[in-house]
Amino acid sequence: MSANVQKNRMTRRVLAAAAGLATMGALVAAMPAGAHDRGHGHGHGHGHGHKPRTVDVQLLSFNDLHGNLEPPAGSAGNVSETQPDGTVKAIPAGGVEYLATSLRTARKGNPYSVTAAGGDMVGASPLLSGLFHDEPTIEALNKLDLDVTAVGNHEFDEGATELARLQNGGCHPVEGCYEKGKKFKGADFPYLAANVTKEKTGKPLLKPYTVWKKNGVKIGFIGVTLEGTPDIVTANGVKGLKFHDEVETINKYARELDRKGVKSIVALIHEGGAPASTSYNYDCDSPGAGDGISGPIVDIAKGITPKVDALVTGHTHQAYVCTVPDPSGKPRMVTSASSFGKLYTDTTLTYDRRTNDIVRTSVKSANHIVTRDQPKAADMTSLISRWNKLAAPIANKPQGWISADINGRGSTALEKPLGNVIADAQLEGLAPADKGGAEVAFMNPGGIRADLVHKASGSEGDGVVTYGEAFTVQPFTNMMNVVDLTGAQLVAALQQQVSGSNEASPKILQISKGLTYTLDLTKTGAARVVTDSIKLNGEAIDPARTYRVAMNEFLAGGGDGFPALGQGTNKLVGASDLDVFNAYLAAHSSATAPLAPPATDRITVVQ
Repeated sequence: MSANVQKNRMTRRVLAAAAGLATMGALVAAMPAGAHDRGHGHGHGHGHGHKPRTVDVQLLSFNDLHGNLEPPAGSAGNVSETQPDGTVKAIPAGGVEYLATSLRTARKGNPYSVTAAGGDMVGASPLLSGLFHDEPTIEALNKLDLDVTAVGNHEFDEGATELARLQNGGCHPVEGCYEKGKKFKGADFPYLAANVTKEKTGKPLLKPYTVWKKNGVKIGFIGVTLEGTPDIVTANGVKGLKFHDEVETINKYARELDRKGVKSIVALIHEGGAPASTSYNYDCDSPGAGDGISGPIVDIAKGITPKVDALVTGHTHQAYVCTVPDPSGKPRMVTSASSFGKLYTDTTLTYDRRTNDIVRTSVKSANHIVTRDQPKAADMTSLISRWNKLAAPIANKPQGWISADINGRGSTALEKPLGNVIADAQLEGLAPADKGGAEVAFMNPGGIRADLVHKASGSEGDGVVTYGEAFTVQPFTNMMNVVDLTGAQLVAALQQQVSGSNEASPKILQISKGLTYTLDLTKTGAARVVTDSIKLNGEAIDPARTYRVAMNEFLAGGGDGFPALGQGTNKLVGASDLDVFNAYLAAHSSATAPLAPPATDRITVVQ
């Protein structure tokens, strides 16, 4: 998901504790463009004898895994399900041990089965994967028999060279190999990046498409990330790259596949929308549902050539199975399976051997919960155990104590309890004169990747916040910045939460204590921020005065649609966001006096 998407700065000091690191610096080049034949059929038998005219191809898909190998903790690990009586039930879901079981069970009895993903498989990952530059997740995806994925914006967190390493293998250029005698093999599925080219050559960074084949059945997959990736990734992550229009790119490669005789095409798009209901089993196309879905994916879907038969999407972390008309007016399936491996989508594509195309009227699709009451996949349990052993010296160190859940990612409120804790930690850490003299701090909501859960899994006692749990909340290891901004620029930044590129989907900054204002959602655009209500420590903001403002380097670069924050001057670079977060936990909690969830009374919301 768009969010605070930065490269992960793991230090040698931290990684050395994880055990026996060898070194190896060489990276192999990215895979060349071209088609890819991978028709392993997931262990199902090949057909023999007379072939019927049509064959049902099972397309299993998921998106936005973000390295969540273990079940996501707290409310971020729940799926909403509407019950027959209209009530909504929260069902714990996710975890790669259960995802593997779900996919393997779904494949049974389907000799033609292909598994695809919609991007953000890695990046913003919990410590178990993030500490090792997401090698554990790639290894897990290989075991899942993933056939193909699009890149997402988070695949660029550590830049194009690191993405090439994830694809092709080789040990990390700085940290080396994590296990003695074991070299990272890379992904045995192609990462597709059709709309990402190298600035110098104009050539695709990775393969634009691949063709899955089995017994004469051919399905092409084109993969793209959102064109706006540079706006939500640090400059270093996208250096030397150009990101192109999703529709134009998909249409271009659909024509190319068509010329090669590949008539059945699926687009994997790391961009999404918002359904009218957050329940995974909401019927998007039910009578009276209206459009059922809104957001960027709608216009993209309406512009993609009818040559494309289905769209697997992501990025917004939402669950939907909807039809959106293609340019010829025919309904076409558009799906998304929430995030963190909590759902998977099962789509039936009826393939006509005579035309080599999908019979669009018969396309059926549904999302299914990856429940935690099914058997765990033993090979995934073994994988998690192996990497957890390496991570344990770092992951299990206590950082602080909490008295109850402090929700961040799992909070639906505009002002999140954990957002207030993080902003306060950043203010406190950067307030001393020699640390920057910060007077106020801003945190982008998308950078809060989890909840702090009181009863977390693991061996620690209830209420203990471990390094691993803190890392899962703040996995980017962004450096903190303190800059000069005028009062007018501060006001402009608050207005940019609900205007400009953020007008359709507001991004409400989490603010440190002392800053208060009113957000009037009955109004439109920038007017939703009531300017004369903005106060710092009880005093109105002076447009001409200079304020010292703390924020992570992503926001300080104008990321997430906040150009006003990118206008800061007199910059001081401080400790990492994770370091100031952990320091705050240590300073404000103990086993006998744990940190309580803070009040959420800084933003007054009028609806």
